[in-house]
Amino acid sequence: MYIFDTLMNRMRRGCQTMVYPHGPAPALPDRHGGALRLDASACPAGCDACVEVCPTGAISREPGSGTTLDLGRCLFCGACTKACPHGAVTRTNDHRLAVRRRDDLILGKPGEEELRLAEALDKKMKSLFGRSLRLRQVSAGGCNACEADINVLGTIGWDLGRFGIQYVASPRHADGVLITGPVTKGMELALQKTWEAVPEPRIAIALGACAISGGPFVGNPQHNGGADPVVPIDLYIPGCPPHPLTILDGFLRLLGRLEEQKG
Repeated sequence: MYIFDTLMNRMRRGCQTMVYPHGPAPALPDRHGGALRLDASACPAGCDACVEVCPTGAISREPGSGTTLDLGRCLFCGACTKACPHGAVTRTNDHRLAVRRRDDLILGKPGEEELRLAEALDKKMKSLFGRSLRLRQVSAGGCNACEADINVLGTIGWDLGRFGIQYVASPRHADGVLITGPVTKGMELALQKTWEAVPEPRIAIALGACAISGGPFVGNPQHNGGADPVVPIDLYIPGCPPHPLTILDGFLRLLGRLEEQKG
């Protein structure tokens, strides 16, 4: 009787998984704000208001050059958008942030005012991982915020498994590693061994400001400033932490599932 009631209740509720990416992406919450946009031409000489309030040095202004914003260091705290009196730094509410190259996260470079969103893996790698991707998650000194949003993707509303993407317990069963945290000195060897245990060909994804640059711990000698110095990274997903939609968007772009949506 209880089994019958459970089945009937499930049928009445219908499918609970969101329609994305086959429909519009859900709106980000107001407090998130999405990707930032930098209009370096709006920064007058001598104004360092945004530079002074940035807790990680993500915004810089070198003598003789324009203002740059490194989204790989950015915590998306919004302090710069409030401090800038000229509206040079603004929120876009765009969830798309993942890139393939570290340099692509730096805004303000001449001719590169917009993010160059991640391109798909090459043809050979896409044929291997495009329909089935297994990732070993490595928390290399993270605070558990990024890890929590990774776990959200496994809930019924997101259902990461419908895309053939799964987290596995052993690197020997994995196609790549998903790294969070600044890679502390105590986790450096563990990450190296995990990476080496993944069979080739393999991929590595740096998720969150810590894994990309060290995040709020930038400059601390007890970490490696992210995963780059330890393993070669194929995908960078910035944020502190990244929204689950940003993470999913990055995964799908890497696998060539969102080519039609490239900005």
